[in-house]
Amino acid sequence: MSFVLTDEQQQFRDVVRRFLDDQFSTRDVRRLMEPRAGFDEAFWGKLNRDLGLAGIIIPEDYGGQGFGYAELGIVMEEMGRSLVCAPYLSSAVLAADAVLTLGSEADRETLLPGLADGSLRGCLASQDYSGPECPGGVTTATAAQGGVRLNGIKDFVIDGHTANLLLVVARSADGESGCYRVSDTASGLDRRCLTTLDPTRKLARLTLTDVPAVSLGTPGSLESPLQAILDRATVALAHEMVGGAEKMLYSAVDYACTRRQFGRLIGSFQAIKHKCADLLLEIELAKSAAYRAAVAIDQHETVASLTASIAKCTASEAYLHAAAECIQIHGGIGFTWDHDTHLWFKRAKASEVMFGDPSSHRARALALWSDAI
Repeated sequence: MSFVLTDEQQQFRDVVRRFLDDQFSTRDVRRLMEPRAGFDEAFWGKLNRDLGLAGIIIPEDYGGQGFGYAELGIVMEEMGRSLVCAPYLSSAVLAADAVLTLGSEADRETLLPGLADGSLRGCLASQDYSGPECPGGVTTATAAQGGVRLNGIKDFVIDGHTANLLLVVARSADGESGCYRVSDTASGLDRRCLTTLDPTRKLARLTLTDVPAVSLGTPGSLESPLQAILDRATVALAHEMVGGAEKMLYSAVDYACTRRQFGRLIGSFQAIKHKCADLLLEIELAKSAAYRAAVAIDQHETVASLTASIAKCTASEAYLHAAAECIQIHGGIGFTWDHDTHLWFKRAKASEVMFGDPSSHRARALALWSDAI
């Protein structure tokens, strides 16, 4: 199976890269990682007006571009390369896929056009909080006059503090799970931005106390479709990590070709050559795994979940290794706040555990492989 990009896909990559190079820089990253919002509404609007990137996986019938996950992977790689601070993973990937997968036709007609043009910024709250504040650990949906009321705490919700469309997974008293639409202005909803290692991607905690909600689609067994949504988001994240890893490799090579020590370019030292060669091999392997997973999704293969876990394992380790080695090759300057490398290192470390760490995905991949044979 070949994973070589078509001419059209390569041209698409070039367009996205030129746009991000022109419109987004590390100065913007440092500017946006400090405030609570974590993104620039003007840049988000331009991203969607000029390129329509928020609607990549949304069908044309609903105002989207109608592309597949291979094209989404290209976008995510370029965003990872530029370390874009925007609600893209939360809205254009997770929320859009949730509406497509779980929503009724009426839900799709109502929500997808807004998600496609960026006027709606969605998030998917699927992870329950289990702790002193919420000992039960499960968000509940209770029938009430005029609809449903949600109670519970959702943790680590990507961009949950700024989204204006909140999709919350909850369970009813009879054990049926469902996904529910919650307004960002709903009574009883408290949203708090969490302090995390990576300030370039904001995570939030949602506390729901008798929050009014409307069902997205029909409540029922969500375990399988929800896992499929998370698998597809994992593949998108793997592509983002590959893009960041490539950026770190190129940064290290560029520096090694200009920095002199003992009268020689440090890139001429065998130890540096070996580091860069090893990184190149790891990154190419991760890229192949990510594109294989995207193809499996686009072709509806039964091994899609398996390839998603393999992609996450390889991309996580390649990204973190590349970021660490990039800092090492830069030497003393690489460890300072003034140098930009630490921004990618923090994103690599945070992404490593998002949607499951490499160890959990290895165990899952082994189980899925065993079942397949």
